[in-house]
Amino acid sequence: MLINRRAMLQESALRFGSLALSSMSFDDSWGGEQSSHDLPGSHHPASAKSIIFLFMSGAPGQTDTFDPKPALTKLDGQRVPESIAATVPNIPRAGVESRLFASPFTFRQYGESGIPVSSLFPRTAAFVDDLCVVRSLNHRVPVHGPGECIALTGTGVGDRPSMGAWVNYGLGSESRDLPGFVVLLSNVTGPPPQLPGWGAGFLPSRYQGTLVDGNKGVPYTEMPSGYTESSRRLQLDFINEMNRRHLSQLGPDSELEARIASYELGYRMQASAPEVFDLSQESARTRELYGLDQKGTSEFGAHCLLARRLVERGVRCVQLRNGGWDAHGNLKSNHLQGGRNTDQPIAALLGDLKRRGLLETTLVVWGGEFGRTPTIEGNRTGDARGRDHSPAGYTMWLAGGGVKGGQIVGATDELGYVPVERPLTPADMHATLLHAIGIDQHRLIYAHNNRDEIPTVFGGEVIREVFS
Repeated sequence: MLINRRAMLQESALRFGSLALSSMSFDDSWGGEQSSHDLPGSHHPASAKSIIFLFMSGAPGQTDTFDPKPALTKLDGQRVPESIAATVPNIPRAGVESRLFASPFTFRQYGESGIPVSSLFPRTAAFVDDLCVVRSLNHRVPVHGPGECIALTGTGVGDRPSMGAWVNYGLGSESRDLPGFVVLLSNVTGPPPQLPGWGAGFLPSRYQGTLVDGNKGVPYTEMPSGYTESSRRLQLDFINEMNRRHLSQLGPDSELEARIASYELGYRMQASAPEVFDLSQESARTRELYGLDQKGTSEFGAHCLLARRLVERGVRCVQLRNGGWDAHGNLKSNHLQGGRNTDQPIAALLGDLKRRGLLETTLVVWGGEFGRTPTIEGNRTGDARGRDHSPAGYTMWLAGGGVKGGQIVGATDELGYVPVERPLTPADMHATLLHAIGIDQHRLIYAHNNRDEIPTVFGGEVIREVFS
């Protein structure tokens, strides 16, 4: 029997009640539905509900930001002492044959903790008693792309899920109308963004990050012209039923299941997402606080404000990638610009979260893919001097989400080359982030190619000092 399109749509709509219910059930079962180890929720009491990762791409120098080295000032222009050069791993571009380069920035102690912070971050420094500064991170890859993959996925190959995808897989979003993992890119200069940094890897694609335009919001969430909410609902009901029929014939298929879920989430976002990304609703004072009225800070400031709005509405993980920190030359002007563009927005974010009672449940993380050498790259002189890549020792900090602030974990040598106290890896950091939101890295499992995969495939232990 032939059925015309109108009749088929009407029939589909009448029978959609049970389909809608199953679709909503599908959307709500975010955590571990495709794993043999079902995850109805977290593994242990969580100290954080959300994570905001302030990823400084290109890599700020640790000795210019949060790990001051007075010895560099004394030895400026001299060769690296043999006693330290001998401890530096055999990593390309380590620069141990180059001359030492004193930081062009000054450091001051702030807060009750007295933690020193560079003159690049005077506003962020006001929150130093909320920061746990980890100075002893290290790995062995001195190249941006693989380094970014290590920082965000755990390996340099880019074939594994990002940490945000693992979080989304384990816990999902508290909001039915927004994705569990959102990514915003600012100052996209220098090393290009690495797609694995927010990709799903071998996890079903529904867990990947949603890349958002800070000005326009989530792509394609505006209602198409000529549609009302009810006619759009009818259209999507029909599409979903066709997809469900196909799925029942095809059998389990993560890509098709992701498509079904994305249609449903996309419909709900058409109602909620435009409001979330409409910053005109914020007061003039708030917009000024984040620097939205200034050219240098407006883009990253808007992203920081959006991050607050997103976690406020239940988004589990927000990654803000800020580029431009790759200072092979002209480090002074490069880092000055990076500091000017990000310091005020970061301080505004920390303060805003704190005032709203959200910092207690939001883990904020800052850092890049590696650090920079304590030496000059090449033969540049004066303000033209810069530093090469140095994964052998670098700094990140954490705040909120159960973190014990006002403390320093780990230490590098007197020049800032390698850890000499509590050496830690990106895998340790990942285990720590997961622990904060209630996930045990060893129990978050996804069966892939006959192997039970976990987020920290190459090891990694929770940095317990962060929380105590």
